Amino acid sequence: MCAMRDAMEPGLSELPKPHPEFCTEEEVSRLVHAFYSKVRRDAVLGPIFESHVPEWDRHLAKLVDFWSSALRGTARYRGSPMPRHAALPGLTPCLFHRWLALFRETTASLDNPALQARADDLAHRIAGSLWYGYQSRHGGPGAK
Repeated sequence: MCAMRDAMEPGLSELPKPHPEFCTEEEVSRLVHAFYSKVRRDAVLGPIFESHVPEWDRHLAKLVDFWSSALRGTARYRGSPMPRHAALPGLTPCLFHRWLALFRETTASLDNPALQARADDLAHRIAGSLWYGYQSRHGGPGAK
């Protein structure tokens, strides 16, 4: 069973504020590109992403901006990911867990343990937030 209830448990520590010294732009770009390369090749997630991302170069640039903002505080990302993710059909907790597993697999190969820990924690929070937003839109258990 793939439940998302643990994704927003209160036991998560408070994230330190993003800071440019935390990691380099090169590390952020490497993380994003390596991760989404795995996602695109994944038998479960790949078809979903391929059917909803028409222009990968532009999408990857946006994702680098997002993670750079989240990890380094660059404030380059301008957007609202919740509506786009909430509009996707047929998402399940198992898909979010698969996304997180691939993310952790990618961060485990980083040479920056602090970046790995922070990125993993942030990804966990993002997945939980997107799942609850998705449920709210689609009438799941988290809907009001």
